[in-house]
Amino acid sequence: MVTKKPLVINQPEVGKLIRELRLLTGLTQEQFAATLGVTYPTINRWENGRAKPSPLAMEKIETQLHEMGDQGKDLKHKYFSE
Repeated sequence: MVTKKPLVINQPEVGKLIRELRLLTGLTQEQFAATLGVTYPTINRWENGRAKPSPLAMEKIETQLHEMGDQGKDLKHKYFSE
């Protein structure tokens, strides 16, 4: 069985990534929260750097990036260290 190595991102950058991803998908914080199964205040805290996503939420974010094709690849390269 192959275990997937989690992507690593710096705390200040995670908020920028989430905001940019949300804006690229054209979603409000509430709508984006619903796609990830979290609450609006959670997205707000992430974007403002007061909290960071759980590993499960990061998996969902990574899945969204993958589904976005080239735009998602660009964001991954911009924010994550492999």
